[in-house]
Amino acid sequence: MDPSKITFTIEGKEITLETGLIAKQANGAVLLHVGDTTILSTVCSGKKALDDIDFLPLRVDYQEKFSSIGKTPGGFIKRQGKPTIKEILTSRLTDRSFRPLFEDGYYKDTQILSYVYSYDSIHLPDVLAICAASAALAISDIPLKKPVGAVRVGYINNEYIINPTAEETKNSDLDLILSGTDDAILMIEGYSNFLTEEQILEAIDVGHKAIKTICLEISAWAAKIGKEKNRKGLHVIDQKIIDDVAEKTSAQIITALSVKDKKLREADFDDLNAKLIETYKLDTLEPIYPKRDVFTAFKKISSSLMRKKILEENKRIDGREFNEIRKIDSEIGFLGRTHGSAVFTRGETQAIAVCTLGGENMAERYEDLHGDGAHRFYLHYFFPPFSVGEVGRVGFPGRREIGHGKLAERALMSTLPDQKDFPYIIRLEANITESNGSSSMASVCSGCLSLMDAGVPIKRPVSGIAMGLIIEEEKFVILSDIMGTEDALGDMDFKITGDENGITAFQMDIKVEGITKEIMKKALDQAKEGRIHILKKMLEKCPRSNEKLSLHAPRIINIQIKPSKIGTVIGPGGKQIRAIIEETGVEMDISDEGIVSIVSNDEKSMARAKEIVTSLTAEVEIGKTYHGKITSIKPFGLFVQVFSQEGLCHISELSHTRIENIYDLFKEGDPLEVKVVDIDDRGKVRLSHKALLSKKTEE
Repeated sequence: MDPSKITFTIEGKEITLETGLIAKQANGAVLLHVGDTTILSTVCSGKKALDDIDFLPLRVDYQEKFSSIGKTPGGFIKRQGKPTIKEILTSRLTDRSFRPLFEDGYYKDTQILSYVYSYDSIHLPDVLAICAASAALAISDIPLKKPVGAVRVGYINNEYIINPTAEETKNSDLDLILSGTDDAILMIEGYSNFLTEEQILEAIDVGHKAIKTICLEISAWAAKIGKEKNRKGLHVIDQKIIDDVAEKTSAQIITALSVKDKKLREADFDDLNAKLIETYKLDTLEPIYPKRDVFTAFKKISSSLMRKKILEENKRIDGREFNEIRKIDSEIGFLGRTHGSAVFTRGETQAIAVCTLGGENMAERYEDLHGDGAHRFYLHYFFPPFSVGEVGRVGFPGRREIGHGKLAERALMSTLPDQKDFPYIIRLEANITESNGSSSMASVCSGCLSLMDAGVPIKRPVSGIAMGLIIEEEKFVILSDIMGTEDALGDMDFKITGDENGITAFQMDIKVEGITKEIMKKALDQAKEGRIHILKKMLEKCPRSNEKLSLHAPRIINIQIKPSKIGTVIGPGGKQIRAIIEETGVEMDISDEGIVSIVSNDEKSMARAKEIVTSLTAEVEIGKTYHGKITSIKPFGLFVQVFSQEGLCHISELSHTRIENIYDLFKEGDPLEVKVVDIDDRGKVRLSHKALLSKKTEE
């Protein structure tokens, strides 16, 4: 492909796409430039479709090169290793944006790789990487139905901003990432400071207008220089297979879809799967139909029958109304030795959340293109295989666990007190012990309750709910609090968290090509009703945060010192701070702003550590009296240490009478009460002992 480029503008920001210069052997490759930010996205597919799979084997990886800002990773190993949380989340955003748009029957191994090669610390690269990948797919021969655009929307001073800069994002009440086509939204990931449903809808509308521009520009470019789409390997199921499977299984599927209990329903579907294997000889060398086709047809029939049951008969699998929430139960203080704990059960989904409080040493450290940092609040989500009654891998978290954990974490972040009011580092653990729909929202509810149980003075409690969608042409139904089957066979998974007055987080994935604003508004309104209901149930068990911390939680004292005194407390090579910790047994940490955090369960140890820090950092004031220590004796006077400062008490200021031999009257190490009479411009302190003797004489 010959070199080619296009340039267009989104809200005053110029975006350039070019191809034909870099990575020419890929199916598609695009360089995207905004300012001095440059991203390379490539797409490649396998030569042949994979046999006996009924899903798209899509792999997406996004990497932010540290070299893009002229630095290397910290630590001993300088080669970038496993992906960061940010890179994993961006990879998930990219995957969720494109997966619904690959043509049916496309089963080739497909890989999207995006690399940030240059970053100007202004134009955030995550949404730009989605646009670059979209352009690479559009000009390639890989059968994507239509281009995708993506933008970030901020909300600052009551104004919506498209693709705010890194600095603007810090002051925004909204962090919304949208992707979609020129006529519909496909994916939403957003966090807000209790914005209303109307504000969120308006933000989505503003963002989609920019997405339309991006999609139209990429479409026009692809029409001009793009490769012809390769549809030779698309696998289409013969209709007679679908009809045959439907004839043999429909009655049993309808029966199974009426079973309320998840385990019993799954057992019925397992029996059906076994029947299909036997009927069509799928475990032999000569099956009647290909195994993939049989099970793809079975899934289509199951989905169709469930949708018909909902749309025509107005019945859900478990008999609930469309807006009805499953039974909710919760308990706080579930675990005796933790700082805070809660169990939240909604239907057949259950989460145990544990809150742990600590000092700065407990903060979660990270390193990214913006530098080093530490999270004072973080949530770790665990989804063991027993939660769905299965045997599975246990170990490092997968991308799904990381994504669900981050969603719950960001949902709760707006409720946290300011650090100056509550100086603790907060870690939440969300342990899923049962799962049948929306374990991430159960994590939000249980996490909020465990914070309250721990005595964290949250600003306002929040809950979360997952919404579903069944849509056929012009007819649609919104489902509140969806079950796993409704998620798997339905068209949408829309998660929303917040309280009765606002939203803190929302995440939406669509399996169809998109939904209208009307559907989204109805989903948001119905979700509000649901989360208010859930929140009321939560508050029945825990109306407010505990007034006292757990006996097992550490206590924290914060001392503000001058930043210039940080070195004094730390000492050469950390000698001084290690000595304080060794003597008192406390944990200590000092921020760059001069906040000294002392953490311990022992009040006496904390008081002693505070006394040492105060003595090291306090400064003397003119006119005040102090108890000092003689550090040196000279013929002309004494050098006396007060706190960490040393001052001169001249021989004439020691007594009202003449002193013949100063060495006969004073010894090094002796205490001496002195008054500060002067501090010159160079910081030299002049002391007087005589001034205090004068006062005593007058008395």
